[in-house]
Amino acid sequence: MKKFLLFAASLLCFAGCGNHNGNKETQETAVDLNAGPVVIMTTSKGTMKIRLFDATPRHRDNFVKLVREGFYNGVKFHRVIEGFMIQGGDPLSKTDTVVANWGTGGPGYTVEAEFNPEIRHCKGALAAARLGDMANPLRASSGSQFYIVQSDEGCRHLDGQYTVYGQVIDGMEVVDLIAAVATDPYDHPLEPVVILNAVVDEPEAAEESDAAGEAEVASKSEAEPEAAAKPETSAKPETAPASKPVTPMEKFSPVSEK
Repeated sequence: MKKFLLFAASLLCFAGCGNHNGNKETQETAVDLNAGPVVIMTTSKGTMKIRLFDATPRHRDNFVKLVREGFYNGVKFHRVIEGFMIQGGDPLSKTDTVVANWGTGGPGYTVEAEFNPEIRHCKGALAAARLGDMANPLRASSGSQFYIVQSDEGCRHLDGQYTVYGQVIDGMEVVDLIAAVATDPYDHPLEPVVILNAVVDEPEAAEESDAAGEAEVASKSEAEPEAAAKPETSAKPETAPASKPVTPMEKFSPVSEK
C-alpha cells in the first residue's frame, strides 16, 4: 500500500513570498485570493479559519463537501515537521490500532491537480498531499489529505508539484503550536492533535435566513394580531436519522516517508 506523502527535499529553498491575509506581506498575484468560502477548523490546539480559493474550484468544492459531511471531525494531524508543515486528513488516523497505516487513507478517489503559477507555498498555505511521482505521474491530489505550510523557508521547492488551494487567514498561531509538539521518529505527534470540528462559515446565508424569519414573524403578527395560540399536541418530535460513518474505500501501499 502507498502513502499520500508530502516529500521534503533535503535542500530548503527560500520562498520570498509573504503571508496572506493578516500578515505583513501578501502574495502579489493577478488571482483574487480573497474570493472563496471560509472553513472554521477547531482543533485540540485551537481554532483557525481557512480561505479556500475560487481559483482552484475542484479542490475547493471537494474540501467543502467533506467538511459538510463531517469527514474531518475526529481526524488527527498525523504527520508534523516543525519548520516545514503539518499534515492531516487521513480518516485512518481516528484509529490508534492502525497507526502503521496512517497516511494511506482517504475517501476512495483523487482530485485532478490544479497548479497555478500565481499561487505559491507561503506560510499558512493549504495544499493537497499526494502519492509520489513514480506512482502518480499526473500528480493528482489525495481526496482528503492536506497539509498546511508552517515555515516560509521550507516551501518554495513544492510550487508546481503540489496543489495549493487555500490559506489560513486567522489562527496561524495554532499551526505553530501544532508544529511545535513533540513527535516520534515517524513524525507522529506523541500527544494526539485532533480536528474536533470543521464547518463552512456562511455568515451571509445566516443573516439572510434571520432576516427572512423576522420578516415572516412580522407578517404573521400584522395579519393575525389576535390569533389564539394553537393547543399543544401529544405528537412525538421527529428523530433525525443518524449520520452514516465515513470509512475509507481503498488503501494504498506504504512507501518510505524519508
